[in-house]
Amino acid sequence: MDIEQRQAELIDHFVKQASNQKGAALGSVIVEATSQPSLFAFSEILAVPNIAEFEGTENSKYLDMLRLFAHGTWSDYKNNAGHLPQLVPDQVLKLKQLTVLTLAETNKVLPYDELMEELDVTNVRELEDFLINECMYTGIVRGKLDQLRRCFEVQFAAGRDLRPGQLGSMIQTLSNWLTTSDNLLISIQEKIKWADSMNEMDKKHRKDLEEKVEEAKKSLSHKLHTVSRPTLTAEGTRRSTLNLVE
Repeated sequence: MDIEQRQAELIDHFVKQASNQKGAALGSVIVEATSQPSLFAFSEILAVPNIAEFEGTENSKYLDMLRLFAHGTWSDYKNNAGHLPQLVPDQVLKLKQLTVLTLAETNKVLPYDELMEELDVTNVRELEDFLINECMYTGIVRGKLDQLRRCFEVQFAAGRDLRPGQLGSMIQTLSNWLTTSDNLLISIQEKIKWADSMNEMDKKHRKDLEEKVEEAKKSLSHKLHTVSRPTLTAEGTRRSTLNLVE
């Protein structure tokens, strides 16, 4: 089973659970979902009406925690730990994995020093083990560890949930890309037309040249034929006549 299918099944499972729970029981569903090793997308769960009802209640900390896993990072948790439930080890691991995905959104070359600071890792060996075993092995990222340059070169990273307001920015980016693609297509079509036109001109020029060569051949052949024909002078004609008479 590929990671996308597994994600879809888990999302469907937790959406159904969240839709049927209230209060503390719903908080437990959120903890379970954010601890699930194979789940990295939470926007569908966050959209469940029962969870939205946590806003402004004593259980709002669970809503904030789910928002953290949908959009935040390990640093965000540390800065707001006093207002959030304490994370269990599986949640800590998950949030650090999500942090790597967030960093990979904007930079495909991640320096070791930056990663160690963001993930609270103390040495390169621990960092590389984390990237290999908890990120690349699980399939959420692919890349190359460059020990010489002390960086992680990202080749692929799974996408995270869209943050509020990010959709509009993404639509604008796609719109700009589409406009650029359209302009490039027009430019390519114009170059093709120009190439076709030059090809037709070349064909016409070649045909005109061949016709001129053919005409030159005919003209030369006619001249050579005319020069090679015997010409009888008046004297020659008279002598031939006398010979016949005799």
